[in-house]
Amino acid sequence: MMNTGKLYLIPTTLGDNDPLEVLPISVKQIIENTTHFIVENEKSARRFIKKIVPEKQQGELIIYLLDKRTQEIDTQNYLDVCKNGLNVGLLSEAGVPAIADPGATIVDLAHEKNIRVVPLVGPSSILMAMMSSGFNGQNFAFNGYLPIDSKERKTAIKNLERLSKEKKQSQIFIETPYRNDKMFVDLLQILSPTTKLCIAADITLADEYIRTLEIKSWKKTAKPKLHKRPAIFIIHKFY
Repeated sequence: MMNTGKLYLIPTTLGDNDPLEVLPISVKQIIENTTHFIVENEKSARRFIKKIVPEKQQGELIIYLLDKRTQEIDTQNYLDVCKNGLNVGLLSEAGVPAIADPGATIVDLAHEKNIRVVPLVGPSSILMAMMSSGFNGQNFAFNGYLPIDSKERKTAIKNLERLSKEKKQSQIFIETPYRNDKMFVDLLQILSPTTKLCIAADITLADEYIRTLEIKSWKKTAKPKLHKRPAIFIIHKFY
């Protein structure tokens, strides 16, 4: 009887650096032996695969798209090849799949179909920022994007600050890179002077920036240039 194929959760780099600087050799080996991939962007996925396995023939790749326009009904057959013993790679656009990434629906589908899910080691900007923050690594929450509307955003920031104090819990969130500077200004205006803020930008890249300060200290410090840089924001109110 033929063994069922596996779903490999394949991480990518967080920027345009050499994949093998931040990814283990096992990721390269899996890609070498996989032809079916579920990706968010075909062009960047092919570029990454070529970079990590230059000798792999692009013509042999079978790519399934999973982006914000993909309907769940369209993905129901993405894992059918696993019945024939073929593996499928779920490839993130940046970092690890299914974390702040649309891949979770495919992982859920694999569990429904009794297909083994195999997560591979790679960089997660969320976890790496948390590791570097100096905050409570045993109690934290990722909140995704905050509201765009100014009033709703202010309310969300104050609520996260309150939750942080009440639960002794670090609150992590992200912003669209071109709105990072506006987010930073809002945080300085809204948060209490003694609340701590960690900003982690361009993690693993040459211009990586990670710093944690109280809000009152951030106001006296030269402001980091965050425009169009992938960044993670973490707040913690200790008292």
